[in-house]
Amino acid sequence: MMWIRKKLGEICENIKKEKAPIGEFPYIEIGNIDVNSKRIIFTEKGAVNGSIFAPENSILISRVRPTRGAVAFLDKKIAVSSAFTIIKPKTDYNPKLLFYFLAWNKKFFDYLGEKQKGTNYPSVREKDIWEFELTIPQNKKEQQKIVKILDTVQEAVDVQERIIEKTKELKRSLMADLFKYGGPSFRQGRKLKKTEIGEIPENWEVVRLGEVTKEIIYGISKKGEKEGKYPILRMNNLEDGSINYQDIQYVDLEDQEFEKFKLKKGDILFNRTNSLELVGKTSFFNLDENFVFASYLLRIRTFKNKLLPQYLNYYFNFERTQRELKTLASRGASQVNISATRLANFKIPLPPLPEQQEIADILQTIDQKIEIEKKKKELYEELFKTLLNKIMNQEIDVENIEI
Repeated sequence: MMWIRKKLGEICENIKKEKAPIGEFPYIEIGNIDVNSKRIIFTEKGAVNGSIFAPENSILISRVRPTRGAVAFLDKKIAVSSAFTIIKPKTDYNPKLLFYFLAWNKKFFDYLGEKQKGTNYPSVREKDIWEFELTIPQNKKEQQKIVKILDTVQEAVDVQERIIEKTKELKRSLMADLFKYGGPSFRQGRKLKKTEIGEIPENWEVVRLGEVTKEIIYGISKKGEKEGKYPILRMNNLEDGSINYQDIQYVDLEDQEFEKFKLKKGDILFNRTNSLELVGKTSFFNLDENFVFASYLLRIRTFKNKLLPQYLNYYFNFERTQRELKTLASRGASQVNISATRLANFKIPLPPLPEQQEIADILQTIDQKIEIEKKKKELYEELFKTLLNKIMNQEIDVENIEI
């Protein structure tokens, strides 16, 4: 099939800019685009002064910080920020194909990086976007087949995303059930009692965290570097109750310092400061490796004959608990903070150890299911990018692909 090399300005229409009335909904600004999935996250914010309408089947390209990849496809007319360049291909070119050929195109973003000006908020000129050249098939049937192939993989990604979200909903529902009624094996003949932290089983205790922990201490006040002797965990490494070991930094420490701030398997890390949204994030450390932790985290080490750290980690990540933890925060000029003393006085429900273990095991099974589905989603995402790249480079004859 015949492919041609064209500038965007040659294959796209000249769109007449139409002002959007203030308050028009829905409205899209640059922050509404997820730069990884290219999906639009709608909010209730209406159009602002200077907003314009983007027509159906058009593509949004951010001119501000353009290399981040804020590119999105619109299947209906919507009010958008004037910081976008809006492109719409002529009738000879499939609009979804053009979106795919731009949104994940490394050459396109490298080009934008070369053209951008400025430091804090670099931007590109609209006319530079129009000058970008790409190779695209002329045959409309071939264009449609490419779109169908890529749509099929994207639909598989979407299915995985829905499975993950539904499983997370199940986990939230289970947590509400388990932290009120207890483990399923222990419920027969059970009665509830009212306490200052809500209804819990009659044989559970309410204790202050400091009564069942060996220590709650602050991390080391040392800036992480790209290289060093010991890996240091920071706030951005705490994620959904577990630890994300990407983007690790390092510090050099004396032996005495290392021993004080060393993490042990079963420790819990608690984010004590930053925004109200982020304060209270908690994760479970589960490695036998020499990590230390940063000063804006607290390390919680429990008496394991009284409180299982896995159970505490799940309780801390329970939605109701997260709301309660935020009430402990003192507010500063730019951020909030939960002190070790306040956290030690925080009251938690304490089931017998076997029941703590059952609750933790049930929730861990759900987490394992979520991780399996996330890995499947990542595989589909990688397949999509590989397939798209090979199609754009004409390394695959789409005529030989059956859908």
